[in-house]
Amino acid sequence: MIESGRDLLWCAAVLYTISFAFALSALVRNRLHNRPLFMVGLGIGLFLQSWGLYQRGMAVEGCPLGNPFEMIQFVTWSAMVLYFVIGPVFRMSLLGFFSAAMASVGGLASLAFPALDSEYEIGYFGGDAWIEAHAALAVFSYGIFGVLALTSLMYLSQNYGLKKQRGQGVFRFLPSIFELDQVNFRLLVLGVLIFSLSLIPGWAYWVNSQDTVTTFKLISTVAVWLAYLTLLIFRLLGQVSASRLSLIALFLFLVALLSLAPVDRSRYLPEQDGVENQEATS
Repeated sequence: MIESGRDLLWCAAVLYTISFAFALSALVRNRLHNRPLFMVGLGIGLFLQSWGLYQRGMAVEGCPLGNPFEMIQFVTWSAMVLYFVIGPVFRMSLLGFFSAAMASVGGLASLAFPALDSEYEIGYFGGDAWIEAHAALAVFSYGIFGVLALTSLMYLSQNYGLKKQRGQGVFRFLPSIFELDQVNFRLLVLGVLIFSLSLIPGWAYWVNSQDTVTTFKLISTVAVWLAYLTLLIFRLLGQVSASRLSLIALFLFLVALLSLAPVDRSRYLPEQDGVENQEATS
């Protein structure tokens, strides 16, 4: 287990949890939480998480994306960064509530299982800035898809409330389904765009060094990209309803998280394994 930055990440996860509990307690009382206080809690949490990930990056001499623990942390960090950008712009108060829930669960779950924070080779990106950019952009796009899953959940909740003619409680704090549909579309476009950009250096690297990327990782990454791209095309053609898009976005995000597992295994190069085997037999 890599110890660098874990204390800061623990503090960030605890702050996210406290912020989420604070907002939840207000909603239970049929009130909207104190937004300035809530934002301060999330802001400090994001600062501590950023600092913790920075320390991890310095320790591993590269972008901290070498094991499942770091990838979960990076996805939740990306989602929180995006919330601070689009939350105020679209005036979506409850997006912070859902984002805090996601960051709390993801942060605490990743920290609670030390096996996820497995040791790996320092400098496993080999100092290649393009590959680091590919990995960072790809995982950041997963953070965007995470926020898309949250806004999709908000859409489905509001749609359910309208069908059941419920205008009280949490439903009255949610944006209109029209606004949520527009936000979902923009997030889908942004996520697909950044994911597509991340594949350019990744593809160029794979063409020249095919032995360094596992087949499973290649297939799973392309499959997730094609799934989101197909969803976007269907949305542009009007072939998928807003409700169905929200359901698919929730499902695809779970699939995207599962697809991160092969990334952890792909950092070991076959050439290195062969050298180690030769040394062991000599």
